[in-house]
Amino acid sequence: MTTQQHRIDTGFGVGSTTSDVLRGIDLSGRLAIVTGGSSGLGLETTRALAAAGAVVVVAARRRAAAQEAVRGIDGVEVDELELTDLESVRAFAERFLSSGRGIDMLINNAGIMACPETRVGPGWEAQFATNHLGHFALVNRLWPAMARGGARVVSVSSNGHQLSEIRWDDVHFRHGYDKWQAYGQAKTANALFALHLDSLGRDAGVRAFSVHPGAISTRLGRHMSAEELAELTAMIDTGPTNSGWKTPEQGAATQVWAATSPLLAGRGGVYCEDCDIAEPAARDTRLGSGVQVWATDPQRAARLWRLSAELTGVDAFGG
Repeated sequence: MTTQQHRIDTGFGVGSTTSDVLRGIDLSGRLAIVTGGSSGLGLETTRALAAAGAVVVVAARRRAAAQEAVRGIDGVEVDELELTDLESVRAFAERFLSSGRGIDMLINNAGIMACPETRVGPGWEAQFATNHLGHFALVNRLWPAMARGGARVVSVSSNGHQLSEIRWDDVHFRHGYDKWQAYGQAKTANALFALHLDSLGRDAGVRAFSVHPGAISTRLGRHMSAEELAELTAMIDTGPTNSGWKTPEQGAATQVWAATSPLLAGRGGVYCEDCDIAEPAARDTRLGSGVQVWATDPQRAARLWRLSAELTGVDAFGG
């Protein structure tokens, strides 16, 4: 199977920052939505896009806390969104669509990692629901505004996708929960979602990408014990293909680059890392560089789309 997963030599790399990738790019008159845009990499993304002139709508679980976090950043709006609640997703989308504005960039940044077994909605596994299904429903609800703006959609995945394919026979881990396998599945879903969305949206000028931000110390690891964090840190530090730790501004750079770079004009559906398109990973790679074949397979991507539409009851492209 041929693949688009090859570096294009962007001139950026592991140490590039949001300021680096946005140098010379004017986003005046452009609108971005950033889920989870008031903390961690999301906040860095919000700052960077707003500094380049974009209007940024931050979609956050706790509106008051988000407003406080973005206070003083010009051009930022805050609205409430709970990704595990499909009614909240619907309400957010309807409020935005009623404004009549188009979307130029949608960055699906919000997510959780390695949490204890948690059930949400109709019994869905929380990582799959938060990281994937909520964003799936959001994108489909917002489709009219995305098509109007010819949006770029960036799905924040992770090299954690290397930990698990989609568990088609038990996506909600009803028969034995493993928090890292669940995280890996959710991150694979993020990549497959972008792949299929790109194939569906390209005729309308909508292109989609998935990204691995890198290893960054943020609150994403809040569900882990000190021992688990130490073990993960050691794995990252000693991984033969891992590029090491990044600052938040470096970690947010790849999603900002994917949302704005002219180098990606005419491209889409690819998994990116270190501000470039990633290469295929060796089959036995775990938490290293590159993308696994199961996260770039169009047939798996189409199957996941059908499953997600069935679970959420939302599909902008369905009959």
